[in-house]
Amino acid sequence: MLSSAALWLSARLPQQCLACHTWAQGGPLCAACWATFAPHGPSAPPRCTGCGLALPQGYSGPRCGACLRQPPPWQACHVWVDYAYPWANLLTRWKLHQQPALARPIAHWLGADPAIAAAVAQADVLVPIPLSRQRLRQRGFNQAAQLTALLAPAKSHPMALQRQQEAPSQRGLTRVQRQRNLRQAFHVPAPAAVQGQRVLLVDDVLTTGATLQAACLALQAAGVQEVAVVAVARTPNS
Repeated sequence: MLSSAALWLSARLPQQCLACHTWAQGGPLCAACWATFAPHGPSAPPRCTGCGLALPQGYSGPRCGACLRQPPPWQACHVWVDYAYPWANLLTRWKLHQQPALARPIAHWLGADPAIAAAVAQADVLVPIPLSRQRLRQRGFNQAAQLTALLAPAKSHPMALQRQQEAPSQRGLTRVQRQRNLRQAFHVPAPAAVQGQRVLLVDDVLTTGATLQAACLALQAAGVQEVAVVAVARTPNS
């Protein structure tokens, strides 16, 4: 993990924009790319509060047809952007190319989103999706735990949910395969810490929702009052 001094310095030194590769200062994207690619208030597409997918233009209602027919186990889902250029590149650099300093601007962007900020404020506890021990050793940090610590340090509870088994990677699996892969994957080691609480479950990328669903069911079995979920990005049409 980078020291606070290194994080302070990296935010002030010129660096290449992760989208256009021009030299910029003050963040991973230059001002022009931020203006082009970042979601902007009312102009951003509305998203389904069940699965986080962008809703079609002119669609009325908070949830898509699929989520109306088969509601997810959580009360609400909040997603910041689609998992697409340039955000997919940034997230890959963050968690797979070992650039943990990217967590700070990402958390800042999430906290500036009104819906996500409200979800953080309303939650009693922020719980990150845990990594397996093997993946945590390989990566050196849990990107979701970084987000909860930056979004609401007093509410962050990184040990509330734990992996119960070493499941194979979810990359490239279908929804059914992911669900099968994650059966009994999570457990709550100290249920008293979350019983009766409003939990905000945090992850970096929402693909099929299988991981978040398994985690949500484990939390509900432990007696939480309600669960909402937040993800930085949503893979379109998964």
